[in-house]
Amino acid sequence: MDPLHKERPMNELPVMNESEGIVLFHPHIPETAIEEVTKVLQSRWIGQGPRVAQFEKEFSQRFGGNGTSIAVGSGTDALHLSYILAGLQEGDEVITPVFTCTATSIPFLYMGVKIRFADIDPETLNINVQHVRDMINEKTKAIVCVHYGGLPCDMDELHAIAKEYNIPVIEDAAHALGATYKGKNIGEISQFTMFSFQAIKHITTGDGGMVIVQDQSLTQKAERIRWFGIDRSNKQKGVWENDITEVGYKYQMTDISAAMGLASLREFHHSLSHRQSLFEEYKKGLKGAAGIKLIGAEANDRTHAAWLCTALVEKNRINFMHYLREKKIESGQVHYRNDRYSILGGRRDDLPNMDAVEENYIVLPLHMKMNKENVQYICDVIKQGWS
Repeated sequence: MDPLHKERPMNELPVMNESEGIVLFHPHIPETAIEEVTKVLQSRWIGQGPRVAQFEKEFSQRFGGNGTSIAVGSGTDALHLSYILAGLQEGDEVITPVFTCTATSIPFLYMGVKIRFADIDPETLNINVQHVRDMINEKTKAIVCVHYGGLPCDMDELHAIAKEYNIPVIEDAAHALGATYKGKNIGEISQFTMFSFQAIKHITTGDGGMVIVQDQSLTQKAERIRWFGIDRSNKQKGVWENDITEVGYKYQMTDISAAMGLASLREFHHSLSHRQSLFEEYKKGLKGAAGIKLIGAEANDRTHAAWLCTALVEKNRINFMHYLREKKIESGQVHYRNDRYSILGGRRDDLPNMDAVEENYIVLPLHMKMNKENVQYICDVIKQGWS
């Protein structure tokens, strides 16, 4: 490498705050959420109560088709609950994407489930369908997919594989609230779909999650497991038999969180449209730009939920990040390949697509505090080039 263009170390990136430029993320909390939370704080219920039930009902109506929504305390809770409901047992194998938040994989460690990481599709960074087909066998008990950045995976192909082996598809839709695939909402396609309401997601409840379950017969079990294994509705009626027959967890959502969720849900069309318009501005601004390729820009049979704007840079990613910071623009990686972590088994050698992009992907700012002029500025800065 030319010593004049040596990559600078990551730890030299300056710390950035909102007043200094365009930050990578910013929470979005509607003004009405403050009023709704105040009402809850002045009411009888601040734990799991009527607001949670209302949030579940409205969420199902908006995203779930005929499914039932179960609200929980985090997206990770929602994933673990999904895996339990799917019948996964110790010793089972699952196929899951290598490129995702560790929350997708960590619950399998609780359960003693064997993780088999699938490679990525280099065009989308989603799970690679062909690799799934190559890996699957009679020991595989579920396929987990992640809609990276908000772009839906190839659901028809994944369901075709799952049908051959009579196993469920579990969707980690933490990034994909509001996305659609061939005219269907993400949330009404698979047996289990999980959403996250962590601080910087489309909808935030401070932290929280939701599972949409299409099999109605699993609803009561899901409600028991999220509350210590107790049949809470019958307990409150005074007819509970005072017994617990299955392992449960403290995974419930509170009415305080649900009040925030309801306020955000009721203005969701506006916030989703705004994020998608920013993504479209990135598509226009970076089209044909040298040295950078936007991920997810070419999809035409699915709608992008625009949680992340991710690009591949051809050279010197760290220099690229320094260059953006000098122009008051924050960037980052956000997620990393899960096989880099010792707890998840360490580095695999059968993931060539992940290997090829590992040093090149970058996430650019996209959030509700931004406008189209911010995106145009970022695109103009990028098109000036870096070294």
